[in-house]
Amino acid sequence: MNKRILISALVLSCVTWSAQAQGTAYPNKPVRLVVGFAPGGAADYVARAMSDAMGKSLGQTVIVENRAGAGSSIAAENVAKAAPDGYSVLLASPSSISVNPALNPKLNYTPKDLVPVTKVTTSPLVIAVNPGIGINSLQDLIARAKQAPGKINYATSGNGSAPHLGAALFTQLAGVNLTHIPFRGGSPAIQSVIAGDTQVTFGTPPSVLPMVQAGRLKGLAVSTRERSALVPGVPGMQEAGLPDYAIEFWYGLFVPVGTPPAVIKKIYEAAQVAMEQASVKAALAREGTEVSLSKSPEQFAAFLQDDAKFWVNLVKSAGVKLD
Repeated sequence: MNKRILISALVLSCVTWSAQAQGTAYPNKPVRLVVGFAPGGAADYVARAMSDAMGKSLGQTVIVENRAGAGSSIAAENVAKAAPDGYSVLLASPSSISVNPALNPKLNYTPKDLVPVTKVTTSPLVIAVNPGIGINSLQDLIARAKQAPGKINYATSGNGSAPHLGAALFTQLAGVNLTHIPFRGGSPAIQSVIAGDTQVTFGTPPSVLPMVQAGRLKGLAVSTRERSALVPGVPGMQEAGLPDYAIEFWYGLFVPVGTPPAVIKKIYEAAQVAMEQASVKAALAREGTEVSLSKSPEQFAAFLQDDAKFWVNLVKSAGVKLD
């Protein structure tokens, strides 16, 4: 064989082997699961509930990394600008994907910088108050708010978060004026209500339910029209007297644009295996969160197109702005 031909064949063989090795080797080091809120909130709880099972499926450790701030935009930007190699995965809610870009066109990322992998959970919000303020029902809250416009402070996990949008929709439909106090996560928001620094929260079930069950908060309603089995003992919005109100939020996985399809497929399959584990489902259900999986990354992407319209329209109709 001609020497030049032999060298060319060897080079081609090495390149082919290298490409195949890269495709089959993922992952060969720990994977970051980046969360845009502080420890103790719903996003953090979902990430930690699924990370161990997802790591076992991938054959590598999945490390939960909290990057709180700017309504989860800091975490989204971090992953959007990371290497598209599958080692940086974002656990995001509508805040990062739809709401923040609608509120702030100057963000250093756009939703197009992130590729949808799969939805993993859905949850209602829980409206809860400090039990010492004498508000015992949703109608009590509405009446008190109308008596003293702007005097009741509500705590959420941040500007543009699902709780913030849930509260904005509530004020719009109930015709009341509440003052928003944003925090860097669900847990500090809840603690502010318990301490009496704020009076009410539109919180996620993992943040609120343990405090309601312990008697440190009083649950007034869940954000779905009917009662939810995820939040026992708390009425739905129709029963609570605001039947036009209904809102739920989700969490899903995203990776940087440019991530190889084979890697996305592995992350998708690992998430599916993890979230179908009985122990994961039970752990999330105890905290008022339900496993909700996409049939494919493409199906999740199609869902996001319609879902974004709801959140963006809510931002506009409720006049939500960054404080």
